[in-house]
Amino acid sequence: MKRLIEIVEKAKSLGRRTRIAVALAEDANTIGAICRATKEGFIHPVLIGDKHRIECLLEAQGLPLSETEIIDIKEPAQATKEAVRMVRDGEADVLMKGLVGTDQFLREVLNKERGLLPPKAVMSYACALELPKYHKLLIISDTAVLPTPDFSQKLAMVNYSVKMAHTLGIEKPKVALISATEKVSPGMPNTLDYALLCKMADRGQIKGCTIDGPLDVFLACDKEAVATKGVPTPIDGDADILIFPNLETANAFYKGLMLFGGGELAGLIQGTTKPVVVMSRSESENSKYYCIALSCLMAEET
Repeated sequence: MKRLIEIVEKAKSLGRRTRIAVALAEDANTIGAICRATKEGFIHPVLIGDKHRIECLLEAQGLPLSETEIIDIKEPAQATKEAVRMVRDGEADVLMKGLVGTDQFLREVLNKERGLLPPKAVMSYACALELPKYHKLLIISDTAVLPTPDFSQKLAMVNYSVKMAHTLGIEKPKVALISATEKVSPGMPNTLDYALLCKMADRGQIKGCTIDGPLDVFLACDKEAVATKGVPTPIDGDADILIFPNLETANAFYKGLMLFGGGELAGLIQGTTKPVVVMSRSESENSKYYCIALSCLMAEET
């Protein structure tokens, strides 16, 4: 898949309505995306929150109440607990954040007794970006969860991103490990982690992808830069996946592309037993719609 709309078309082709439980479904962008996906026939929403507010938003979108389920729980923490419970107990296939704060939402996802993260699993985040100036979808990680990932977390980020790429039909994705330079240096500890990841891939410990790094973004995504710099790399300016050294760099990278580069995205929490959609309250309705479609594809694999 080279465009986000292809994710939607694939979700439609599944021939089923994925049940999505939305915690505090009271913001216009979330309801707009939910209504769009419902009208197009690939989800059945369970909307948890203030019933009156939700009904007003649905009415503004022209979606009949009969096409949704509404659970009237006004308190954000309780609404979140109920949404997580439904997904954990198999009453819904996907969990989605609405107007509830991200910290409060993720605390419930991470709860050891009633959450969605298996013991010892790494929770991370990966998203696919559609960019006007890039020729295909670009998956990046981690933009939202891991502030300073250690080696084992970087390994998990790679494996989660590769799995997402396979879901999107990319048989052997090219993974670029991003740094400020292509040189391995003890002064930049992330480059040492990258060298070890590449050696693991050489020995078959990381499968289903081509991986190289450290690389800067030019070497990862610009064939002309590869030719100019003369740096041999199997990524060859044609990356499918960018793995960033920390959340600050990844978050700034993607937000800059969204704000100034006209990007849209589809992303999910990784490592949980069921797909979890976590979007900033400021994200566009379009991006939330694409996230919903991606969650439907990933739900087929859980």
